[in-house]
Amino acid sequence: MKTTALNFQHHPQIKSSGNFFRHHKNLFGDGSNRRHLRLPMRFKPLLSTSLFTKHHLNPHRSNQNSGPSLFHFNPFMATQTLPLSSQTLSTNGDDNNDEFLCSSEVTTSLSEPETASLGHPNGYLTGEARIERAWAHWNKLGRPKLVVAPMVDNSELPFRLLCRKYGAQAAYTPMLHARIFSESEKYRSEEFTTCKEDRPLFVQFCANDPDVLLEAAQRVEPYCDYVDINFGCPQRIARRGYYGAFLMDNLPLVKSLVEKLSKNLNVPVSCKIRIFPDLQDTINYAKMLEEAGCALLAVHGRTRDEKDGKKIRANWKIIKAVRDAVRIPVLANGNIRHVEDAWQCIEETGVEGVLSAETLLENPALFAGYRTAEWVLGHEEICKDGNLDQAELLVEYLQFCEKYPVPWRMIRSHVHKLLGEWFRVHPDVREDLNAQNKLTFEFLYGIVDRLRGLGGRIPLFVKDSSRCELSANGTFG
Repeated sequence: MKTTALNFQHHPQIKSSGNFFRHHKNLFGDGSNRRHLRLPMRFKPLLSTSLFTKHHLNPHRSNQNSGPSLFHFNPFMATQTLPLSSQTLSTNGDDNNDEFLCSSEVTTSLSEPETASLGHPNGYLTGEARIERAWAHWNKLGRPKLVVAPMVDNSELPFRLLCRKYGAQAAYTPMLHARIFSESEKYRSEEFTTCKEDRPLFVQFCANDPDVLLEAAQRVEPYCDYVDINFGCPQRIARRGYYGAFLMDNLPLVKSLVEKLSKNLNVPVSCKIRIFPDLQDTINYAKMLEEAGCALLAVHGRTRDEKDGKKIRANWKIIKAVRDAVRIPVLANGNIRHVEDAWQCIEETGVEGVLSAETLLENPALFAGYRTAEWVLGHEEICKDGNLDQAELLVEYLQFCEKYPVPWRMIRSHVHKLLGEWFRVHPDVREDLNAQNKLTFEFLYGIVDRLRGLGGRIPLFVKDSSRCELSANGTFG
C-alpha cells in the first residue's frame, strides 16, 4: 500500500496516546513509534461476495427499490459513491476488521450539493449586522429545537438519519480532528459523509491552530449549515492534544480560532462550550465568543471537571444566564433523558433548542416521545408500550449503514449501546458478539433474531394520552 510519512516533531498539537489513536489505528499503526508514522493513502478495496447477497432470504432487509434514491455522499472524492449493500470488504487473514468500511462501493457521478453559504464571508460584518445575520440564518433553517449532539464515533451519518427519522430536527457530526482532516484523504472520506437528507448539519472540528482549522473548515463549508468548534471536550485525550475544554485556559487562542473562521468562511461559525465554575467567568466567555464572530452557541451546563452526566446534573440556571447575556441563538446541552425534559429545558432557560447525546445512543427515538424503561419509573400509570423496541431501531440503523457505509467500529459501538439491556439478560449473546473479529450484517441481523427467539422483549414506552395530559411546560400531569 502506498504511504506517506508524517513527522510529529512538526505537529506538537497531536499527542501520542488515548482514545484518538485507538479509534484511528488504521492511520497511526499500533502506536509503538509515534514520532514518525506512515499514513496509508486511500485505496479501493477488492469486492467479495458476502453471505447476504440474496436479499430476499433476510426478512430484516428493506426493499432496495422502494422509496427515494439515496446516495452515500462523500464530498472529498472526485466521483461520489453508491454503496453495494450486497458486498463487504475483503480482509486478509484474521485481523480485526473494525477499521474497515462496512460495505464496498462503486463510483457514480453526483452534482455539487446546495450550499448553506451566506453569500459573503462574515468578516465584513460587525456589530448589529452580524447579530442580524446570525438570526436570519437560524430562521432560514426553521429554528430547530431537537438536535443530535456531536459524539465521537457515534453521531455518524447512519445514526444521524435514524435520529432524524424519529424527530431530530438537526444534527452534529462527530468531532473531527482539523489537522488530520486537512492532511489525510482517507480520514476525510471515511470520517465525514453526508447526503441531501442530512440537513441542517453542524460539522464539528477540534483544533488549536487557526490556519489549520480554517483549511479544514473550508473543505466542508459547501456541505453544511454551520462549522462548529469544539471547546467542550473534557476527556484526557483533549488535554494531551490541547483542544476542547482545555482551551478554556487560553482564551486569546479561543478568540483567534473563532475570528479566523468568522472572517473567512461563507457559512456561520458555531461553538460548543462548557461552563466555568464561576458564573461571571462563563458570561464573559460567552460574550467574548459572540464578539469574535460566533453565530450560535451550544452550552453544556457542566464544568470541565464534571464528566459523569448520570451523577452530576447540568446547571440550567447558568445556561439561562448565558442566554440572557448574549444576542445570538443559544442551545442547551445536559439533563435530556426524554422529550419532556427537552421542552422543560427550553421553557426554563429560554434557549432555542436542546442537544442530546448519551441518552440518544440508547434510544434514538427519544425526540419522538419514546422512553426507555429506566425513565418510566414513577410514571408507570401514565405510560404504555410504544410498540417499538431497541432491536427494531438497531435493524433500521443497520439498513442505513448498508446504504451509507461507515467503519465497523462505529457499528459495533451502536450495537452494544442499543442492545445493552438485552445483553444484561442474555450475556452469552454479548460474548458471541465480542468474539467476532469480523462483523457482517448477516451476523448482526442474526443477533436480533436470536434475542427475539430467547424472549423477554424490552419495549420502549410512550405517554398514554388517554390517561394523562401533557401540561404546558411539557411535564406529565
